[in-house]
Amino acid sequence: MTIIVGIDPGSRVTGYGIIRQQGRHLTYLGSGCIRTVVDDMPTRLKLIYAGVSEIITQFRPDCMAIEQVFMAKNPDSALKLGQARGVAIVAGVNQDLPVFEYAARLVKQTVVGTGAADKKQVQHMVRSLLKLSASPQADAADALAIAITHCHFNQSLLRTSAAKVNPLAGRLR
Repeated sequence: MTIIVGIDPGSRVTGYGIIRQQGRHLTYLGSGCIRTVVDDMPTRLKLIYAGVSEIITQFRPDCMAIEQVFMAKNPDSALKLGQARGVAIVAGVNQDLPVFEYAARLVKQTVVGTGAADKKQVQHMVRSLLKLSASPQADAADALAIAITHCHFNQSLLRTSAAKVNPLAGRLR
């Protein structure tokens, strides 16, 4: 059994989602958003750090999965996103969590089936995969999708490492 916290970082709204993985079975444990309503960036970063730290303390996850930074059209936005992402990572690392990073397109491809999926499609698939009665808020759904992606890749790694490998297969003689 593994508990994963997924983080969708943002300087104004940071989504989080917590799921438990038991084999191929996923269970929804919680999700939500850390909203920063102040204007100055240092205070926003402090609030994100405190919020992520509190979530980790409450749910005791085994690892963190977080979205990688993508190059935005606005460099200032990309820098702010990177800072928000950084404090979320530090919150996890400070509590000894391994941190795994996934590109947004990979998350969408894994959960929806296309890397160009929109937020509504991600919400719908997260609701379906986790058997939720209602769609989570968009940022929380993205965070849950990141956690689901980690579960998918973690399962793939476990299957690959458990497979018997013939070291001579495919070698030229």
